[in-house]
Order: sequence, then structure tokens, then C-alpha cells
Amino acid sequence: MDTFLQKLKIIVSEKAIRDRILFVLIALVIFRALTIVPIPGVDLTVLEQFFANNQFLGLLNIFSGGGLANLSIVMLGVGPFITASIIMQLMTVMSPKLKAMYSEEGETGRAKFTQYSRMLTLPLAILQAFGFLTLLKTQGVITGLTTFEFLVNIVIVVAGSMLLIWLGELVTEYGIGNGVSIIIFAGIVAKLPSSANQLLANYDASQIPLYAGFLVLAVGIIYGVVVMTQAERQVPITHAKQVRGGKTYGGTTSYLPLRLNQAGVIPIIFALSIMLFPQMILNILASFHVTGVAGLSDKVQSFFNNQEMYALVYFILVFVFSFFYTAVTSDPDAMSKNLQRNGAFIPGIRPGTHTSEYLGKLITRLTFVGAVFLGVIAILPMLMQIFTGISTLAIGGTALLIAVSVVIDIVRRVDSQVSLRQY
Repeated sequence: MDTFLQKLKIIVSEKAIRDRILFVLIALVIFRALTIVPIPGVDLTVLEQFFANNQFLGLLNIFSGGGLANLSIVMLGVGPFITASIIMQLMTVMSPKLKAMYSEEGETGRAKFTQYSRMLTLPLAILQAFGFLTLLKTQGVITGLTTFEFLVNIVIVVAGSMLLIWLGELVTEYGIGNGVSIIIFAGIVAKLPSSANQLLANYDASQIPLYAGFLVLAVGIIYGVVVMTQAERQVPITHAKQVRGGKTYGGTTSYLPLRLNQAGVIPIIFALSIMLFPQMILNILASFHVTGVAGLSDKVQSFFNNQEMYALVYFILVFVFSFFYTAVTSDPDAMSKNLQRNGAFIPGIRPGTHTSEYLGKLITRLTFVGAVFLGVIAILPMLMQIFTGISTLAIGGTALLIAVSVVIDIVRRVDSQVSLRQY
């Protein structure tokens, strides 16, 4: 308790930390103000019904930071930038040059990689804006717009998304934490009051055991997410002794941390983007009256409205992308070479190929556990709605996973800032 109070005192007294926290708060206020400014021509009654009958859009609203539910000028949120980052990650598998830039060139390579992602964001934002607005227009959510006004809406939505991405990067640079993640987190937290009001409005004394069960489950999910986010396998590492100038170096023992959930929430974002893409393309083609597309679009839409099939496909995609992202970011061969280059080895394992094979098997087993966990967490609200008939999107699932991960990351970063001042 004394340590906590001491750190809190440093946070309050240090101007640099205060300024960073204040910058984040100001950015969040600006973001929330933007989410309540709607685009022209929205029928709010039809919009509410459309969202109530579409589980997918409810999940997608999480990644827009809550702006999609209001059809605000930032309705796309940071989605185009996330999609661009996913495409760039996929490209590293096909392009050795991009892979080397991302994983071998250090901070300079990553900065260049991020810049390419930004350049790709604009055309993707235009494509997504056109697809979303076309879908909403065909569903009667947006009415009474001329062609020119429809194009103006596209420009407004794209500009809002780019503004939000810029705001997120400012938070990353001048605030504390990852700006994009904090924006998504703010949208999740902003939904809590309305969810609580809805729960109170539908309160039924006969459902108290069910409410208690949801509360226990929510606490259990939070605990599980924290444990899985923090869990790691510590692989023992021994550094070989070296004699230089009459002095002996090395001979120490450390460990190589392998996280159980190495991919974090990225596979869920990958899965949502992949599931969004065919619907968006079909909606665009249907707007141009391409033969046969309208029927196919209706079939795809009905498929995604089937909760059981949707949950199954969602789980499979999250599971597969967990392995994919871990394979991109954790290369056993590179780990083995780095250990050998630094004169380190795993006790009982020969350096080189044997170390690479050992690490590969270990990463695969850890990723399997993490992938199953992520998949279950992602579809948990849908499973609960299927079995209980009560929407539990605000309890657990993707939103809770993101919220807990962001809070843990912010606490770590604040703690590191405080530690610097202590030393």
C-alpha cells in the first residue's frame, strides 16, 4: 500500500507524467464529441432496429470506438488503419523484403512499415465508406440523399476516420499507451452506462439467479483474461563463459519469455476484417446491379444472421489467425540464431537446428492453448445469447478482452514512467 501511495504521489507531482495523462484525457473528450455528430440523412428508428438484428455490426461497432452505432462522422473508427495493418502483415508472408523490414531492421524498418500501412489506409477507408453507406442505403437506414449528397457523406466519413487515426497516433506519441487501442477502449467503456440502463429497464426479479450467474461469469472472465494475458513460459537460458583480457564473462543464467497469448487481440481483429470483406464487396457490386450478385449478397447476409454458423466460422478464423500471427512475429529459427550469436544456449538442447525445433514445438503448444482461449472468449457472448436468449455483448468476449489488455498495458507504461523518476 505504501508503494502504491508513493507511486501515486510521483504521478501527481511529476509534470511530465501529468501532461501525458492530461493529453490522453483531452484526446478522449474530442473523440467522444466526434462520435455524437451524425452524418446527414440517418433514420434513427430504422438504424436502431438494424443494429438490434445484426450481431456482426454490434461487434464491428466495438472496433469503431462506438461511432458506428450513431452513424457519426467517425463511424469507420480506426478500422481502415487496422485493415491496412492486417494486409501489410499478410504481405510479409509473401514478400521477404517486407518481412526483413518488419522483423530485422529494428525501429527504422518498423517506422517505414507503418508508413506503408498509413498510405494503404486512405483507399481502404474510401472502399469501406462506400460499402457501408451503400449497405445502409439499401436497408433504408439512410434516406433522401441525392448522388452528390451521398458522395459528400463518403468524403465526410473518410475524413473522420483519417482524423481519428491521426488523433490516435498523437496519443501514442504524446500520451501514454497505444492510441488506437485507447480509442477502442474508450468506445467500450462509453457503452457501459447505456448497457446498465438497459439492464435496469428490463429488470425482472425472477431472473436474479441468472443475473448473479452473469456477474460471477464476468468476474471469472476478467480473471481468466488477466491470467492468460500475463502468462508466459520461461525457457531457461545459459550464457557460455568467455575469457577476455584475463577476465571471465558470461556463465550467467536467464530465461527466454514465451507468452501464452502471444498474438493478443490481433487474431480477433483479423477474423472480423476477413468476415467483413466479402459482405462489403458484395454490397458494392449489388449497388451497380451486377447480375446474380443481389441473390448472393442475400445468402451471405442470411448466413451471418445464423448465430450458430456465424459463431463456428468466427471461432475457426480466430484459431487459425492466432497461429498465423504468432508465426509472423515469433520465428524459432531467428530466436535460435540470436541465442547462438550471443553465446547462449538452452540447457540440454544442442544449438542450431535442435534449438530451433525445440522452440518451434514449444511455441506451437503454447499457441494452441492461447488460440482456443481467444476463440472461446470471442464467441462467448453469442453462445450465451443462444442458450439464454439474453444479449450479453457487454459482458465478456471481445470487448472485455480488449479492455483488460489496454488497462494492463497502460498500467505497465505508467509504472515504467514512475520507475524512471524513482531512479
